[in-house]
Amino acid sequence: MLSISLGPLALPLAPVLLMAAALLAIWLGRRLAGGAQAGSAESALWWSLGAALLGARTGHIALNWAAYAAQPGAIIDVRDGGWWWPAGLLAGALVLTTLAWRRTPLRRALLVSGTAGLALWGSGQVVMVQWGSDTRTHALATQVFERLDGRSAQPLAAIAGGAPMVVNLWASWCGPCRAELPLLAQAQQAHPNVRFVYVNQGESPETIRRFLAAQGLSLDPVLLDARSSLGPALGSRGLPTTLFIDARGTIQNAHMGLINAAALNAQLGRLQSAPR
Repeated sequence: MLSISLGPLALPLAPVLLMAAALLAIWLGRRLAGGAQAGSAESALWWSLGAALLGARTGHIALNWAAYAAQPGAIIDVRDGGWWWPAGLLAGALVLTTLAWRRTPLRRALLVSGTAGLALWGSGQVVMVQWGSDTRTHALATQVFERLDGRSAQPLAAIAGGAPMVVNLWASWCGPCRAELPLLAQAQQAHPNVRFVYVNQGESPETIRRFLAAQGLSLDPVLLDARSSLGPALGSRGLPTTLFIDARGTIQNAHMGLINAAALNAQLGRLQSAPR
């Protein structure tokens, strides 16, 4: 599951889950600390969350330094979803336990509330990964869409042909889609051993052709999801959505929203190094 819908608004689930866990920890921490200590408990928990985020982002950048060194501005572009949580959890735990040790009256409040927030976040992560995983795999293996070029339709898994694959869900009216399509087209040229598939959501062939011609884009293949059914089947109701699928057909990562060049190159590197 990648997103939740609030009316017409689709929100990535990962940051919503993180904020919910943070708010639970802060509410519980203030309640357990009580009185004049409530503000100090909240401050300590915010510092711990900040350390966790900084540690997770730093860990991700370090692991993918070659990709980010070529685009330093992307280091602070956290919209790419690049976090390495082992480093983040370690940093957050160190800050929280240090503050709890130094502030004896807050020790119980900080440790209990921090553990509660971590439990909510961790269980949510498991649900995000597991909920609908069979449905996503089934959708990739069975859903068949017409192709813009008129060639015979195939399931996405068949198009991959045993190679790593990037599946991008897009529409011409979507601003972030328009911004990232040239980047994906360039990556497709640079990585011929990875299959790129562009699944348009709900637009007519004429609209798509006009858009591609106006933008000077040559995308192949473009599939026509006239009913916009693939996104919900994959757990995403927002655009753009990009899936990174290894040669065995396993979804290694999925990203809702605009992706930058550094994050894309990091994902492609992991795809190509994954076991076949």
